[in-house]
Amino acid sequence: MVQPTSVQRVADAARALGLEIDIREFPEGTRTAEDAATAIGVAVGQIVKTLVFMADARPVICLVSGPNRLDTGRLATITGAAQVRRANADEVRQATGFAVGGVPPFGHSTPVPVYCDPDLLQYDAVWAAGGTPMTVFAVEPQALVKACGATVTGLKETD
Repeated sequence: MVQPTSVQRVADAARALGLEIDIREFPEGTRTAEDAATAIGVAVGQIVKTLVFMADARPVICLVSGPNRLDTGRLATITGAAQVRRANADEVRQATGFAVGGVPPFGHSTPVPVYCDPDLLQYDAVWAAGGTPMTVFAVEPQALVKACGATVTGLKETD
């Protein structure tokens, strides 16, 4: 199978970061955390949602555990931004080089700060998007944090 350019970019970026990953394709799709967990056969918490937000005019990436919702107020405090909002599809592609639903945690077209939900660290392996809405890869969470240069910090909404 010939891999799409975006998948090859993720594989190349992983290799450059010292990560050994195996990008797997799920034709039924892995666009949502629930879809991915079902396709792979893992807990939803093991799915890494790679979310792009605009902190004022600056893009930031948040790696969030599947069932969690990001607290934009917390992200504003963390980034020092006056306003935080979800990036639109064009902003996501401009900041990362990938389309919504397939954004990987690394390999972006521009350097973007990365923040990581500590809930991901409780697992032996987590699964992240591999460059398309149908591709994912497994990685040890601490290795992912190191590869992304991510800041581990509380991002989720609390009850």
